[in-house]
Amino acid sequence: MIRLVRVVAGVVLGLLAAGPAAVTARAAGGQILRVGTLTAPTAYVVNAESDTVTPINTVTNRAGKPIRVGADPRAIAITPNGATAYVVNHDSETVTPIHTATGTTGKPINVGEDPRAIAITPNGATAYVVDHDSNRVTPIHTATNTAGKAITVGRQPINIAITANGQTAYVVNAASGTVTPINTATNIPGAPIPVGTRPWGIAITPDGATGYVTSTATGRVTPINIATNTTGTPIRPPLISSDDGIAITPDGTTAYVVSGIDTAVTPIRLATGTIEAAVNVLDDFRVFAFTPDSKTVYFPDWNRNRVMVLNVATDTQRHPIPVGTNPGPIAITPDGKTVYVGNTAGSTVSAGTVTPINTATNSPGTAIKVGIYPVAIAVTP
Repeated sequence: MIRLVRVVAGVVLGLLAAGPAAVTARAAGGQILRVGTLTAPTAYVVNAESDTVTPINTVTNRAGKPIRVGADPRAIAITPNGATAYVVNHDSETVTPIHTATGTTGKPINVGEDPRAIAITPNGATAYVVDHDSNRVTPIHTATNTAGKAITVGRQPINIAITANGQTAYVVNAASGTVTPINTATNIPGAPIPVGTRPWGIAITPDGATGYVTSTATGRVTPINIATNTTGTPIRPPLISSDDGIAITPDGTTAYVVSGIDTAVTPIRLATGTIEAAVNVLDDFRVFAFTPDSKTVYFPDWNRNRVMVLNVATDTQRHPIPVGTNPGPIAITPDGKTVYVGNTAGSTVSAGTVTPINTATNSPGTAIKVGIYPVAIAVTP
């Protein structure tokens, strides 16, 4: 089965209307960052076995014309201004830029061996691609869509996360047991940070103060002080899954860790490091989607063809939502009104679908036909 790859999309500057609308983005001090006309968000679905990306209009929930990319696409990230989506093609060892205004692709960008994940800096200037078998990270200059000099990291890099201020990218090296910090201004890697045997997942708090890294071999979560790049006391939740399986609520209060061999989730209250009781709600899952208000988290339940819903404040379950066969990738619109869940159809010979879920009622809509084996979804800001 294809491993679902966590993706990091851009920062949302504002909620978008259903049609074109004038948008002014301002920084905290009031200075104007960007003025322009934007349209409703689009969900982009990566179809691994079709070598395509399917755009979905989030107002009409209709699929557009499939966009041809490279061989075996696995991951996607979208620039904060929503102008370009970057698709990682595993077998082609390339990244395909998609111009979202036109749905056309640019020239494929060569990266390293076995590319796995991608993250874009909050200012949209650089995309970083994790090249697992090359033991490197390839920076892509988004202004020119050209690759810069590859950055050497640890052995078998598998995941990446970037701080909210965009100053540092953190790369998880599975075989080295380390995390490599990269200065995004210079693309120079810092000293490796030891985090335990076989690290896999990483999530950084929204305030950029702390990173949390899961280690599947030691069954612990290691906090990293971002200011000093030093580790704190490991947190030991119940048995951690073999996949990445960690995410932090948008308000930064709670981390959720996949536990019990993909059958449970453990909440960790980050202010105190308190480990809550594991919630046994699932059967083989790997990814999360939070509503922007941090009140609700959604989990695809692969083997039971449903999405589980959890109240963040109380860790209580709501009624599961039936979707298509073998749901995997999941994403939510910037306004939090719709969750999109990719259903792989359990096969690589028939088209998959995407189920839209209305978060106000937690009711599923009509399945949207996409390509074969959808593995990732990203929504424009």
